Amino acid sequence: MVVTSISRKEIQTKLEQGERVILVEALPKNYFEDAHLPGAINLPHDEVDRLAPVLLPDKTAEIITYCASLPCPNSEIAAKRLMELGYSNVKEYREGKQDWFEAGLPLENGN
Repeated sequence: MVVTSISRKEIQTKLEQGERVILVEALPKNYFEDAHLPGAINLPHDEVDRLAPVLLPDKTAEIITYCASLPCPNSEIAAKRLMELGYSNVKEYREGKQDWFEAGLPLENGN
């Protein structure tokens, strides 16, 4: 199962145009609370089975998973599991939070 990747620029364009995308941080809660992409929800990669039905009820919604940086495997693990659970429009922002921050884009903290 291959996960489609999406670039920072593509995400920015979607957000600027008001497209409905769900940003999903696949890191543990403490990392999410420290800093996350604006509007993102927290879905740790090892809790997808338990939390996805509640947090992501629409299996056709565009979902973009990300984690800390390129070497981090969590976003791919979460994306593949979501696809296995029947989500039909899942992409992965492989470069993740580090890339977003280094581009000078804002991060949020807290829940």
